[in-house]
Amino acid sequence: MIRHLVLFKLNDGVERDDPRVVAGAEAFRKLEGQIPELEFWECAWNITDRPIAYDFAINSAVADQDALKRYIEHPAHQAAAGQWREFATWVIADYPF
Repeated sequence: MIRHLVLFKLNDGVERDDPRVVAGAEAFRKLEGQIPELEFWECAWNITDRPIAYDFAINSAVADQDALKRYIEHPAHQAAAGQWREFATWVIADYPF
């Protein structure tokens, strides 16, 4: 299994209630059940206000590297991630577990 973690940081001046952000978060929430490769899926807003904290997190799992590649290339994933490019940056970690 591979854990796929993504942490998003909203760009300066962008707030969680911005309509683009609301739509982007909803697009990620809807990925659960849409992409067969996802064996585990959760996403949520961070609840801490520490300056080094990121704003939104995705925690997911897939079977192997081939499944990860198919997930990343899936049109629904690409559409959701594309929305976030307008208002956030992110970091990713993929590791076996």
